[in-house]
Amino acid sequence: MIQIPEHALTVVERLERYGYEAYVVGGCVRDSLLGRSPKDWDVCTNALPEEVLRVFKRFHVIKTGLQHGTVTVMVSHQPVEVTTFRIDGDYSDNRHPDSVNFVSRVEDDLARRDFTINAMAYNPTRGLVDAFGGQEDLQARTIRCVGEPDARFNEDGLRILRALRFAARYNFSIETETAFSMHRNRHLLENVSVERIFTELKGILIGEGALSMMQAFPDIFTIIIPELAPAVGFDQCNPHHCYDVWTHTAHAVQAGPAEEVLRLALLLHDIAKPATFTRGEDGKGHFYNHGELGAAQARAILLRLKSDTATLQAVETLVREHDSMLPTTAPGMRRLIGRLGVERLQQLMAIKQADISAQSTHEREQKVATLRAARLLLEDVLDEPPAFSVADLALNGRDLITMGVKPGPAMGDILKTLLAEVQDELLDNTRAALEARAKELL
Repeated sequence: MIQIPEHALTVVERLERYGYEAYVVGGCVRDSLLGRSPKDWDVCTNALPEEVLRVFKRFHVIKTGLQHGTVTVMVSHQPVEVTTFRIDGDYSDNRHPDSVNFVSRVEDDLARRDFTINAMAYNPTRGLVDAFGGQEDLQARTIRCVGEPDARFNEDGLRILRALRFAARYNFSIETETAFSMHRNRHLLENVSVERIFTELKGILIGEGALSMMQAFPDIFTIIIPELAPAVGFDQCNPHHCYDVWTHTAHAVQAGPAEEVLRLALLLHDIAKPATFTRGEDGKGHFYNHGELGAAQARAILLRLKSDTATLQAVETLVREHDSMLPTTAPGMRRLIGRLGVERLQQLMAIKQADISAQSTHEREQKVATLRAARLLLEDVLDEPPAFSVADLALNGRDLITMGVKPGPAMGDILKTLLAEVQDELLDNTRAALEARAKELL
């Protein structure tokens, strides 16, 4: 039923050979039962931490969390986390147990875990241990807390986001009492570090069930990003839109490629719409400059969430540019490539496609055709010899120096002029043509 890889099986069999019980446990069991390949293999055992160290004294062992009964055993350069059966004490900070007590029964260890689908253990000889209906919930495609939901979430507020991540990842639903408890206890997320929140948020957004989670739990998303709250239920009053801002955002997120940067950008792309809303004389809603203001808000949010710089810069640019017109001429496309770069421009087109798919059918065919034409134009431009920046010119600064130009602003102005004329197809990007034009400029 579950194929345990050699490095994890070595750990289980060695513990059993020394007279202890050992099981693979948690996510690796869950994913195996779903027919997926687990990334990590964890083992639980009734061997106490010091006994685990003795059993694996000839192995490289990392004392990952010895006080909580966890060590990492390296087998064939593969890590296997080994944890002693335990029950947790009080969680005074709603995040970490104040103490742990080691126990002898695997069922007691499974009872402390978050969700039923994560509370299963497997041993090749004894089979599957499933005391809380994890298999049944996998078959029903349901996320359910082990035991009392309020107790589980008060132990660790991050579990609220973990429930959303698992549901989004597997496109599962969340059991009613678990969902009610998540709404009720969402304030516990205020006790969780922003780094952990950001990691879980990205996992939710790239899941195949992101749309349903955003629709069902806007109050949780607005706890972790309060700037999103005005978008919930905000009527756009515009024929191009059939949803309020938040629902449109949710559909756009789901429509975008399952990549963190793109889905973060889609989550935040219309965040400034409520603040920029105006109504024209015809009664239609308008959101002038919402991309510019949204980019500033996105930057502030990602700084607060301690995003890495590359992600922050990419999302900020995509939010700023998402509503801009794409070039219809080769010179315009070359300039845009020079400003954004090819990768960012391709990301922008993916954002625009997702945005269009989440709008009404009003003028949709025209929008899709315009985007298709821009993509074809981009391909045509990329097939040409590049002239997207001064570095692509057949003439460089050293060449200008030999012509008598001194380094400084004048040299920069000449190179920019040459680039603009090459991009506008007024000048061939050859050394002879550029030299002749440079002499004229001099």
